[in-house]
Amino acid sequence: MIQRMLSSSRYLVLVAVAGTFLAALTLLVYGGISVFQLIADAIMHGEISSKTGKTLVLGFIEAIDLFLLGTVFFIISLGLYELFIDDTIVLPAWLVIHTLDDLKNKLIGVIVVVMAVVFLGHVIKWHGEQELIWFGGSIALVTAALTWFLGNKKK
Repeated sequence: MIQRMLSSSRYLVLVAVAGTFLAALTLLVYGGISVFQLIADAIMHGEISSKTGKTLVLGFIEAIDLFLLGTVFFIISLGLYELFIDDTIVLPAWLVIHTLDDLKNKLIGVIVVVMAVVFLGHVIKWHGEQELIWFGGSIALVTAALTWFLGNKKK
């Protein structure tokens, strides 16, 4: 009886699967809506200037950030489902996850890209502040640490 109860407890992960899937869906839809709003605002105002262009670029970068974060949540959702519920789900080869380490490796790759996009957003907003150097250095250190972590895991 205890063995059956423990075996069935893996379905508790469905709470995390549903939560991360809903988070992914929300971020992706919100990102799509924000892109359409940016385009509509640019067309409605009809006034194109370098300031408008910079605002558009920044808005699109922020939308890309939303899309990437939505993708992270989606990968977590799929990975947890694959690991705990059903590993026969049909997915592209690059998204097949057999171990928790596979899931972590995929997430680390996406996290590095998200950090790069966030940094790019700060570069576009930059007005000569020195903090940008520290921010970029911090991202570089985190990226180096994650790369080292992945390299040591493979050895």
